[in-house]
Amino acid sequence: MIIIGLALFSMFFGAGNIIFPPYLGMGSGPEWVPGFICYYMADIGLSLIAIFALLRNEGEISRLTGKIGTVPGKIMVSAIILCIGPCIALPRTGATVHEMFAQPLSGSIPAAVSTSVFFLIVLVLTLRESAVVDILGKFLTPALFAGLLILIIYGVVNPAGEISAESMMDNVIVSGINAGYQTMDVLAAMIFGIIIVKTVTEKGYTESRIKSRMVRNAGIIAALLLLIVYGGLTYLGATVSDIYNLRINRSELILNITEALMGRTGVILLGIIVTLACLTTAVALVSASADYFCTLSGRKLSYKLLVIVICVFSAVIANFGIDKIVMLAAPVLSLIYPGALTLIIL
Repeated sequence: MIIIGLALFSMFFGAGNIIFPPYLGMGSGPEWVPGFICYYMADIGLSLIAIFALLRNEGEISRLTGKIGTVPGKIMVSAIILCIGPCIALPRTGATVHEMFAQPLSGSIPAAVSTSVFFLIVLVLTLRESAVVDILGKFLTPALFAGLLILIIYGVVNPAGEISAESMMDNVIVSGINAGYQTMDVLAAMIFGIIIVKTVTEKGYTESRIKSRMVRNAGIIAALLLLIVYGGLTYLGATVSDIYNLRINRSELILNITEALMGRTGVILLGIIVTLACLTTAVALVSASADYFCTLSGRKLSYKLLVIVICVFSAVIANFGIDKIVMLAAPVLSLIYPGALTLIIL
């Protein structure tokens, strides 16, 4: 249960989740707590509801989308998978590792090299489908959480600045909800839920009541860990609200905060944290995407072949950079998100 909870934490915690909370905290200033609560509920609150919606449908996403018909349901799920998989979210992880780790440390490494290496590691970790949750829960997540905790504790003990007297945002509540919306975690939860429910079943918890309890408790573990991390990162942003304004780039903000707190060592630590966060999320996304399209094809396309294709395609798209990928994502998400939320509620 603990291992599954840790794996769920690492699946949700991607690069965007490092960037959004500090920016929200900086913009919210003295109102960072209500802003954080709204962000947390719009992100993890809705994501957990999505997982339980999937659990109520026996872990079958086709049953979840069946209310709009078989063919429309398959189109909807395929669109979601492509968004959180090889078209948007997956390439964004590779591009983030390049821009926040490889580039700051080396200064001259080509994007093609760093993204290729990143997705090669993802490929190796994902080829063993049955080991995905255990790899995430036992090894990568503890390292990720420890790194984040060091940064947050350092920022609480030695704040980088003072919290401003006034908020820079017109409506902190709306800004918090929008930040949670932009993480795409609700879409991802519809797919991550497949891995979680499947893993719980494979470990011998087949009775519906026990399965629900396992998923619920694992969800609570993940939610508590995310509460600590998101709250800490939002507070770090609030401590520099007297120094920066809303014109600063989100990734630049967290880099500046880290450098102010811990110097060059902090930038290296942040790069490692970002890489681990992107790696754990990418492994989960590749595994879920390959598993879905393998099932959709009636097992005619093998899981391993799909993993290779998805990793290669994502590595190519990652070279476009974060800004172009985000520009592509905005209009697509405005179409898919409302439909996904409606299906979850139904």
